[in-house]
Amino acid sequence: MAVLIDKLLQTVVAQKASDLHITVGQPPTLRLGGRMRRLETKVLEQDDVVGLMKSITPERGQQELQEVGGCDFGFAFGDAARFRVAVFKQRGNIGMVLRQIPNDFLSMEELGLPPACKRLIERPRGLFLVTGPTGSGKSTSLASMINFLNENHDHHMITIEDPIEFYHQHKKSIVNQREVGVDVPSFPEAIRRALRMDPDVILVGEMRDLATIEAAITAAETGHVVFGTLHTNSADGTINRIIDVFPETQQAQIRTQLSMSLIGVLSQALVPRAKGGRVAAHELLVVTPAIAHLIRDNKIFRILSMIQTGKKDGMILLDDSLFRLWKTRVCDEKEVLLKAQRPDELSKRIEAAKQTMSDFDDDDDD
Repeated sequence: MAVLIDKLLQTVVAQKASDLHITVGQPPTLRLGGRMRRLETKVLEQDDVVGLMKSITPERGQQELQEVGGCDFGFAFGDAARFRVAVFKQRGNIGMVLRQIPNDFLSMEELGLPPACKRLIERPRGLFLVTGPTGSGKSTSLASMINFLNENHDHHMITIEDPIEFYHQHKKSIVNQREVGVDVPSFPEAIRRALRMDPDVILVGEMRDLATIEAAITAAETGHVVFGTLHTNSADGTINRIIDVFPETQQAQIRTQLSMSLIGVLSQALVPRAKGGRVAAHELLVVTPAIAHLIRDNKIFRILSMIQTGKKDGMILLDDSLFRLWKTRVCDEKEVLLKAQRPDELSKRIEAAKQTMSDFDDDDDD
């Protein structure tokens, strides 16, 4: 009996799963609220997986799979949802992971993004980075920001993605979306060409190499708002990662360019909620003149304490965000500590807060 992709995708949509895993020797498996759950269907054989792969993978993707052992693409499942698909070879067999991309945009408030983000992305120029590990909701946050600008400003926005995830309609703005490998050969090439298209906003899906990072910084310097993503876990780590990509002879110049073009870094982590589902914890660095000085003078290590004292500018540390999620009982202690940047310090802080709470409870008993 053939396993049908439509049936599986209906299940993913109905159960609100984030991912569907297809691999030989296992039944199809969903990721639900961060946990893996096998479906009660047959164990997949190689023929099943090849059939499922061929039913959705475009010709160029199948060719890429043969040539380099993997491919990525996006596709629409009717009006129900879109999926980002990674096809790969493993142990000589084929495997697939399909990530569900919702059709509806959540607002920045619904996603719990720090309020200062809105102010930053409405600036006329500069580089705004959204960072975090794979699967931390970076694409969702960026889509929400682009949608906010689309509804409130008459901009020309260009997104450069690999593959395109969220589809944006033209609202108040014009949104042109270019897929790397389909509409344009590479990220750096796409950014260079975008500069000739009278853009206000450019979204760079992934800043993964020197050429892309260099092109994105140049675009931000020349009077555009540029959004980019990196797989880094903190604001200071992001700045170090960008500088380290460049040869030593260029690093002083890049520090100066970054100090002038960077407007903010939003780092996020997804944490399982105590009652099911997941919630994002955020770190936000707002580049003030004082922080720009630190970047230029290579004193990145001092940024952390500047975020700590930068609440009036809307800044927040990831561990403070995690502490709040624990304190408001949204997430369990064990889960917030797993995502913390300084788990020992956060653990002490939670213990101290528990002590204060129990002292408070004792007073109530008197």
